Amino acid sequence: MLKGIVTGLISLLGGIIFFIIFCILIRFIQMELFLPEEHIMLLAKFPASRLIFIYELFIIFGLFYALNKNFREIISSKYSFKKKHRRGFCYTFLTLNIVLLYLILFGVTAITKDKVIDHKLLSPLGKTYEYNEIVKINTGVYGKKLNFPFLHSQGDFYYIIELNDGTKIDLTQIGGSRTDADLNPSIVIEKLDKQFVDMGISKVSSMENFEYCTEYLDNIYTGKIKNILENVKR
Repeated sequence: MLKGIVTGLISLLGGIIFFIIFCILIRFIQMELFLPEEHIMLLAKFPASRLIFIYELFIIFGLFYALNKNFREIISSKYSFKKKHRRGFCYTFLTLNIVLLYLILFGVTAITKDKVIDHKLLSPLGKTYEYNEIVKINTGVYGKKLNFPFLHSQGDFYYIIELNDGTKIDLTQIGGSRTDADLNPSIVIEKLDKQFVDMGISKVSSMENFEYCTEYLDNIYTGKIKNILENVKR
């Protein structure tokens, strides 16, 4: 019993440490591969940005399975197919890991001073858009959420641009910058928003639910968000 608890704690701790190292490594690779020198920011797109947590569960499960003999025996006895098709089970597990890694790695968008470079599953090398190909902006604050994992939280600020082919990108999902590791979405987006609005891009903005973000953000950031939401051409 005690041995099982210790093994579980070691697996959990090992999974967390691996997860932290993994996140740092993934972000470094993404910035080296996808972030041009003239960049403004790198976005970790939703829902690919949430898949990293599913990957963490895979790692914790794998560590617990490898370290706990009793757990392996329980799995083997409960799922007899595992014994009969051990190779197929391993291949499936490996394939799922590779697919998750692919989705996480390429689920990014780079923003430069005049372009949007969007990477995704079927376009890993990225598709480039000029700013004048942005046809619409939708911005506001999320209200009460459904009780479902990996969804946006109540009070989260969103700033979604829609491109001329229907692609939608939320600029608040900042994943990194070469010049400022603590890049805050509201500060960067305020500058971009002024440029977009001056270009005459259609913008739909809502102050509804704004009070939710004031519950956990400093005044400097809520002030920036308010400026963004109120910056609409009359």
